[in-house]
Amino acid sequence: MIQRSVLFVCLGNICRSPLAEAALRAEAVAQGLALTIDSAGTSGVHAGEGADPRAIAEAKRHGIDLTTHRARAVSHDDFVHFGHIYALDHKNLRDLRAMAPGRSSAKLGLLLDTVPLRIGQAVIDPYYGDADGFARAWDDVAIAARHIVHRLMG
Repeated sequence: MIQRSVLFVCLGNICRSPLAEAALRAEAVAQGLALTIDSAGTSGVHAGEGADPRAIAEAKRHGIDLTTHRARAVSHDDFVHFGHIYALDHKNLRDLRAMAPGRSSAKLGLLLDTVPLRIGQAVIDPYYGDADGFARAWDDVAIAARHIVHRLMG
């Protein structure tokens, strides 16, 4: 298992989890923290597809290029290779717990549980909404990224 490694998981890996991956990558670089970071979906329905254009636009607003992202599904190996796996909502956390193999060494959790006063909350799913939902999702994943980096550096 890689100790300093984080995987973000939502349903399709085209909206929230790529944004979370991008936010943590940017925060880790800014703070000089070496991390292995990736994202995946509990469903493979979008496997091989790029990020949602609205996610790409939101990341671009923050100086991040998501155009090379390709969606993938969670694999059993992820539960061994990542130290932390954060679900973006409760359903995906339940699905992750159900799919975790017995040899799993990853710590599973809800992403916003890393943020004081946000414990138990889900990151908004912006897929069926407009650009404002993507901005709200970015705000959530960006604050979580800051808390994750702070915790890992502490």
